[in-house]
Amino acid sequence: MKSGIVFDIKRYALHDGPGIRVAVHLKGCPLSCWWCHNPESQRFSPELLYRGERCIACGMCVGSCANDAVSILGGSMFTDPDRCEGRGDCADICPSGAREICGRTVDVRGVMSEILKERIFFEQSGGGVTLSGGEPLCQPDFAMALLAECRRYGIHTAVDTSGFVSAEVILDAIPMTDLFLYDVKHMDPEKHMEYTGVDNSVILSNISKLGEGGAVINARMPFIPGVNTDEENLRAVGGFLAAVPGVTRLNLLPYHSAAEDKHDRWGMEYRLKGTYTPTENSLRRAAEIIEARGVRVAIGG
Repeated sequence: MKSGIVFDIKRYALHDGPGIRVAVHLKGCPLSCWWCHNPESQRFSPELLYRGERCIACGMCVGSCANDAVSILGGSMFTDPDRCEGRGDCADICPSGAREICGRTVDVRGVMSEILKERIFFEQSGGGVTLSGGEPLCQPDFAMALLAECRRYGIHTAVDTSGFVSAEVILDAIPMTDLFLYDVKHMDPEKHMEYTGVDNSVILSNISKLGEGGAVINARMPFIPGVNTDEENLRAVGGFLAAVPGVTRLNLLPYHSAAEDKHDRWGMEYRLKGTYTPTENSLRRAAEIIEARGVRVAIGG
C-alpha cells in the first residue's frame, strides 16, 4: 500500500472541519510562515527534535546511534546534522525525554486502523477525517490513497491546504474531498513572499481552479496585527474570494502566540515576538469590511 511520512494523528479534533474529526498531519511544507503553529512539520523527512533543558548528559544516546551522529562536546550533547538520519534510536533510549523523532513512515492501512477506531464519533457528530500538515498535498500519492480509502468507508473528507502545489495535484483531489480548508494569507505578492517564503500567484490561481472544478471551499485567513489586517488587504481578500465559486465562507482566525513556545522549545527562531492578539472590535470591523465585498465571514475556527 502507499506510504507517507506522518508526524501526528490528532483524535477529537474540533477545528478542522465539521463535527468531531481525526486530523492526520503529513510532514513537509514548502512555506515557512512566521506564525507557523507546527514548525516541526516543515522539513520533508523525519527529524530529531532536541530539548536541551531536559538533557541530563548521561551519554546513553551516544552509543545508540548507528551513524555515530551523537557525541559529547564540552559536557553537552551534540548531534551532527549531516550524519543524523532521524532513525530514532537515540530518542527511544533517552531516559529524560530530551530527544524526540518528528515524523514516521506509515502506510494507508496503518493510518486507517487508527481512523476507524473513531468512526462512531464521525457518525454521531457529522465529522470525519482531515488531512493537514505541513502541506498534505506535497505527498500526493499517499494523500490521494488515504482520501480514497476514507471515501470507500463513507467517511467525510477534508483537506487543509496552503494551495501551494501543482494545479494537477489539487484538481486530482476534488473527487475525493468533500471540503477544502484553504488558506488565504495575504493578497500582496511581495508581502506574502516576505511572511511565508513563497509568492501567492500559484495559491490564488489554484483556489480559483478548485472553485471552477466544483469544489466546496472554506477559506481561512490568520488575522495577524501588523501583517495582514490593514483595510487594503481586507478589501482585496473579500473582492477576490467573492469571485471564486464554491467558497462558502471565510474564517478569520485570530492570531495567538501559542506557537512561540513551540519555536523556543525546539530552538527555532520565532519572528513575531511581541505581536499582540487582535481585539474583538478589530475582528468585527474586519469581518464587516470583507462581508461588504460579498463574502460571509465567521470569526474563529
